Amino acid sequence: MREAKLPRLAIFSHPERQRVAEVIEEFRGFAKGKAKIIATCGIKDCSAEVLKNCDFAVVFGGDGSIISAARNLSQACVPIIGVNLGKLGFLAEFSVAEFKEFFIDIVSGKVPVEKRMLLRCKVFSSSNQSKEKFSSVAVNDVFITTGPLHRMIELTVAVDGRSAVGGLVGDGLIIATPTGSTAYNLSASGPILTSSMQAMVITPICPHSLSFRPIVISADSTVEVFCVRISSGTTISIDGQDSLRLSVGDIVRVEREKSDFLVVNNPSRTRWDTLAAKLGWAETPKYERD
Repeated sequence: MREAKLPRLAIFSHPERQRVAEVIEEFRGFAKGKAKIIATCGIKDCSAEVLKNCDFAVVFGGDGSIISAARNLSQACVPIIGVNLGKLGFLAEFSVAEFKEFFIDIVSGKVPVEKRMLLRCKVFSSSNQSKEKFSSVAVNDVFITTGPLHRMIELTVAVDGRSAVGGLVGDGLIIATPTGSTAYNLSASGPILTSSMQAMVITPICPHSLSFRPIVISADSTVEVFCVRISSGTTISIDGQDSLRLSVGDIVRVEREKSDFLVVNNPSRTRWDTLAAKLGWAETPKYERD
């Protein structure tokens, strides 16, 4: 195989973590003659120019590392290969051993690449609704939580600029992508969506109501959340990584981001296999045997 034909890889990681550094060094030896590693970067450090010259981005770490990297990678349309060195591994689909096992199939295009939607969140103040005070891209979710003093807050939710869908009095609200449906949304009793779906989930957090249930809406919808009554510590968070303290009158607008991010799926299992293995989804009861 000639050098020009070798697939080009960029490696993303937290290099200060000893185990990560050791695994990357081992992978460099494994990849010799099979691929060209053109960059090794911190999670948020690779430039767009470098990414445009890559065929794949390999992220060594956990789901949090992939979520952080995905914001840059989505702009460059570079498929992500997630190698799990974290605790759970929903987005980081490959173990180190599996990555090596399927490596040739992955770089030769024989392993499916899935396109997943992102969300764009913007925050405006009531005094100047034309000026953004915050903007960020979400891989998993956008959520508003009460924060200190941990009193119930009041939010009004509107979809596609129409009259309010509902008023929420409770601990907060989650707006999730299909990818994020198995994250905070799941813990708040929201539905699980297939990751390739084009949809959003709106899920209340501990609503003071028996009738405010999670809903699934079109990916092309625009959701607006109006902060009617909040606590001094009420915060909006993006994937649990970026955040902003909210004020009364703030307007949160969430809609689909123009770009998607690409994930290389593990061919040895489905998303449902991962749910069963990682979270015990659809386990049968532990019957006593006669």
